[in-house]
Amino acid sequence: MIDEFAKDNLHGRLRRDRRSLLWKLDGLSDYDARRPLTATGTNLLGLVKHVATVEARYFGEVFDRPSPEPLPRWQDHGGGDMWAAEDETRDQIIGFYRRTWERSDATINELPLDAPGHVPWWPEPRPNTNLFAIMVHVLGESIRHAGHADILREGLDGRTGVRPENEMQADEEARAAHCAKIEQAARSAAPIKAQRLSDVT
Repeated sequence: MIDEFAKDNLHGRLRRDRRSLLWKLDGLSDYDARRPLTATGTNLLGLVKHVATVEARYFGEVFDRPSPEPLPRWQDHGGGDMWAAEDETRDQIIGFYRRTWERSDATINELPLDAPGHVPWWPEPRPNTNLFAIMVHVLGESIRHAGHADILREGLDGRTGVRPENEMQADEEARAAHCAKIEQAARSAAPIKAQRLSDVT
């Protein structure tokens, strides 16, 4: 009973975060979906491509159910799954992610939580694992990158939220006042911290 409860809850959260990550692309131009938005090149479409590749590997290869679609060898990973090449369309990457969902969901639905798996890219003594550990790991990856997508999208056009039905119209004046309050608190606290450090030394 507890195993099914745990599986259903983990799986439900994973499905929610998949939808949330894809929603971050809605309404964006191809350029804004692809362009680097951090010093390390992080971009929204690349996050989707990366999370799709992560799911394809962990719910596929790890349980001897490899994806029928070509994936780069894990030994050759060099960050190519973190951005979209010129010849890759948004629809292709989203389609790959959705097909991966279906295969991942089949693995999750068909195997028990203690089903054994093997992760060859994890160091000893961790490669031998099970479905429960992989679900937790992939959910962690998905949550982390959905959070990245939240910040990137907010930086592009101010849109925030987990689901479109929960999104509220931004009040730019209220946002500016809120940010100004936080900025003032940071500036006011900085000299206090410096003074405390000098007292200690």
